Amino acid sequence: MQSRAACRFYFCRPGKPGTTPATLAGAVSQAWAECIGGLVYVNAIEPGAPAIIGAWPFVSDLRTGAMSGGSPEQGLISSGCAQLGLYFDLPFGTACGMTDANMPDFQAGAERAHTLMPPALAGSNLIYEAAGMYSSLLGVCPESLILDNDVLGATLRAVRGIEVNEKTLGFDDLAQVCLGDKGHYLGSDHTLAVMQSEYLYPEVGNRFSPTVWKPPTNLWRSTMLFAPATAF
Repeated sequence: MQSRAACRFYFCRPGKPGTTPATLAGAVSQAWAECIGGLVYVNAIEPGAPAIIGAWPFVSDLRTGAMSGGSPEQGLISSGCAQLGLYFDLPFGTACGMTDANMPDFQAGAERAHTLMPPALAGSNLIYEAAGMYSSLLGVCPESLILDNDVLGATLRAVRGIEVNEKTLGFDDLAQVCLGDKGHYLGSDHTLAVMQSEYLYPEVGNRFSPTVWKPPTNLWRSTMLFAPATAF
């Protein structure tokens, strides 16, 4: 008997506005229509075939026609696709975190962050091309896998959100500080208990004051981290 354990990936990669309408809504609706069409076709052959939908509408710069993976619109249309995935209750993945920059710089970090965060918060199950990709997928930087890990960590922290319960509200800690003689929350048992779970600490990003900070760049630091991380 043929195994049905393998999961099919249904990808469509229309380029806005080359092969989709120029509007964001038009690109999202066409991408999902193509994916659903493929899903129906395959299920007509093998009913119940497991699948992950990959609606990947890409943005083009209308001034040049070149792909613009780092555009804010890329994050928006990927978010729209993710929300439709939730609506149809289908496992879904999209492509975000790319950048139009040609090297690890301010543009690269900004574009990666503002394209990753929206679809992640919109409920995308998978995000492809999320690290290391440059020049709208024309290049890759191995060291950037380390740099981008900080961006991915911040994104996942935002997705996890704020947990609200009696423990996280810290009523006992409030009472000790406000009614006791501590005067602050630093060093309290509650603060130490949540230090690692509530907060994210970057591996590469700098949080030192100017008096403590030293000149080595983030790219240099990522290179130093990348070497042992990839050693076999």
